[in-house]
Amino acid sequence: MAQSPNGSLVARLGAAQTLAWASSYYLVAMLAVPMAHDTGVSVPTVFAAFSAALVISALLGPYAGRLIDRLGGRPVLIVTSLVFAVGLAGLGLAREVVGLFAAWLVLGIGMGSGLYEAAFATLVRLYGTRSRNAITGITLIAGFASTVGWPLSSYLESHYGWRVACFVWAALHLTLGLALNASLPRAEEEPASPSLRQAARSGSADVDGPTPGPMATYALAFVFAATWFISTAMAAHLPRLLQAGGATLATAVVVGALIGPSQVGARLLEFGLLRKVHPLLSARLAASLHPVGAAAFVILGAPAATLFGVLHGAGNGILTIAKGTLPLVIFGPQGYGHRQGLLMVPARIAQALAPWLFGICIDLWGAQALWVSGGLGLAATGALFAIRSATAEPTRQVAAAE
Repeated sequence: MAQSPNGSLVARLGAAQTLAWASSYYLVAMLAVPMAHDTGVSVPTVFAAFSAALVISALLGPYAGRLIDRLGGRPVLIVTSLVFAVGLAGLGLAREVVGLFAAWLVLGIGMGSGLYEAAFATLVRLYGTRSRNAITGITLIAGFASTVGWPLSSYLESHYGWRVACFVWAALHLTLGLALNASLPRAEEEPASPSLRQAARSGSADVDGPTPGPMATYALAFVFAATWFISTAMAAHLPRLLQAGGATLATAVVVGALIGPSQVGARLLEFGLLRKVHPLLSARLAASLHPVGAAAFVILGAPAATLFGVLHGAGNGILTIAKGTLPLVIFGPQGYGHRQGLLMVPARIAQALAPWLFGICIDLWGAQALWVSGGLGLAATGALFAIRSATAEPTRQVAAAE
């Protein structure tokens, strides 16, 4: 087993994740309207099919994680490339609502076994507690998935139609995605080699020391669900929300454009300065940023729109990393994939419901709906403080070793 992931591996996994996110999670925003028009369904029906895919991904996540724990990530991600290709090809061939839902359900299988959680579990299966920096590196690269995916999907749709766009994404999975995932290292047969056990002993989840209780599991599951609800709600409704609070359309567009750079900037901060502190500390800071920004916008209105966007984006950027690192440092590498899948079940369901539920909140209260998302962010921050931090000191040794 290698001592730590190398840059080439991080680049390959990051590129594969960029493709996976761009062709699934970020696909519907660009293609929903022409997809609905051509198949004779409403736009909300297309989003309902997408939500069904997210629910499927939630239910499948624990099983995919367990497979990665047993076999390593390489075979699982190779199959996932094929699943994505089949789902996208089926989407391009769909002629009515049944075919549309069937294709999205196949894509849900790919999302449940091929997005961040699978990539994180692949790294942990190979490198144990030395995976933290590599997890950050993957999110840095795949953080540009929308930057790549939205323009490409839009270009293909406008020049060749949405069906061709789906076929092109499918072909990319059969070529680029399959090659990237097939190039990953094979995992050792034994899930707990001596070097992995040694790494676990130097981390927060000491195999010979106290094990975190079930409350840590429940708290993390709640944190992930609350923060993914916020992230998805903002992604779906941010321009409308800002305009409801008095910002102009031009301001809303500018603020929306700042979200991505804010996420990447915060991840760079995590990769540099914050990697020397326990992930619980950086996660607590990150979870508090959305509530602070939301309160500023609700109280001050349009002048605080930019501040709100930057704080929300920065917090969301670090929390994406925390979803991979917190289960690792709190529970250790053993059974990481399965545990990660279980922790993310409520988050995926919250993600599926967020656009609908938060849309109702905006209909009822306008910009005051931010008190709902801000309250969830505060609750998530409190849950992170409730997780015992007795493991923080040993984990600094791991960060220093990396």
